[in-house]
Amino acid sequence: MKPVISIINGPNLNLLGKRNTGIYGDSGFDTFLVELREKFPQTEIRYFQSNNEGELIDRIQSEDSIATGIILNAGAYTHTSIGIGDAVEAIRTPVVEVHISNIWNREGFRQKSYIAPFAAGHITGFGLKGYELAVAYFLDKHFQDKYV
Repeated sequence: MKPVISIINGPNLNLLGKRNTGIYGDSGFDTFLVELREKFPQTEIRYFQSNNEGELIDRIQSEDSIATGIILNAGAYTHTSIGIGDAVEAIRTPVVEVHISNIWNREGFRQKSYIAPFAAGHITGFGLKGYELAVAYFLDKHFQDKYV
């Protein structure tokens, strides 16, 4: 059975390639997702994006029984949503928090994460490559756990 990795993106990440390209790059996520799936054909990569906090929480909860791992970029909700942090704490599926930009080089309010205390790891500042690093982590962990 293929491992299932669920990518959940939050607000404004539907605008990748258009919004603040100096920070977020000029590639849209749909194009990147095709490339990511091609790079990891042994994995089912699911994708969900929403600008709505409640929809993100619902998706995190529903992926708990399905996914091997969740890659979560909650966007601005990272810094404001106790509810998303609580959802990550409540599930059993490991979550890797990913940010395209280096949040530690940005405004002070972006340096607080309500997700990080409950995440298996945190990848920030490597652009879209951060998602690839998170998939590789979950695959390594999945196969390691399966055969140990």
